[in-house]
Amino acid sequence: MQPVMGDLPADRVSVTRPFEGVGTDFAGPFMVKASHLRNAKIYKSYLCVFVCLSTKAVHLELVSALTTEAFIAALERFVSRRGLPSLIRSDCGTNHQGANRYLQEVQQFLTDKDKEIGQTLAKRGVTWKFDPPLCPHWGGIFEATVKSAKTHMRHVIGETILTFEELVTVLCRVEATLNSRPLCPLSTDPNDLEVLTPGHFLVGQPLTALPEYPYDAVPRNRLSRFQMLQQMAQDFNCRF
Repeated sequence: MQPVMGDLPADRVSVTRPFEGVGTDFAGPFMVKASHLRNAKIYKSYLCVFVCLSTKAVHLELVSALTTEAFIAALERFVSRRGLPSLIRSDCGTNHQGANRYLQEVQQFLTDKDKEIGQTLAKRGVTWKFDPPLCPHWGGIFEATVKSAKTHMRHVIGETILTFEELVTVLCRVEATLNSRPLCPLSTDPNDLEVLTPGHFLVGQPLTALPEYPYDAVPRNRLSRFQMLQQMAQDFNCRF
């Protein structure tokens, strides 16, 4: 006898557009330097992860701090490129709770000041759900993505300190790799040329990079900064 598996939440099996419902969490810190100068200032940055609850598509944003303001800015960038979600799930982090209070204050302000805008916002309102404290398994779909991205990125980047622009470039390549991963086992049917990936729901095909020279066997100290970024992305792709 085997225990019966519980039903998945409704937001995991609903037929919606990508990123209609998302889970979000943070990873890091990652050290970033202000410039390529010898004595450039080094500071911490963090990875904000958005995961589509229905397609497992991933959106990565780099933020400068674990604050409500930084998360709101990352959320605005996410919405501008992926659309407004109707549901956001997260843990009980203080930055997430602060962002939830901020959105509630904005909604209350617009509702009080302008009835028409308030009605429009109510139609497109965002529901924010917090997972219970000490229950990370409730957010397993985005916690697993955070673990994969963080673990592989630490192995790929190592002790190298990148600039903010360089780290964003690596993150975009990592995002493309995560959105090109198979969602189901490979088919044995020779007529099935491609396996289903999150990229198919976003652009209709896997998100693959431009053809480039393989730098996996080249020592890192012999590469230019741009070639080093390509090597990191290739290494992440091989590890994942």
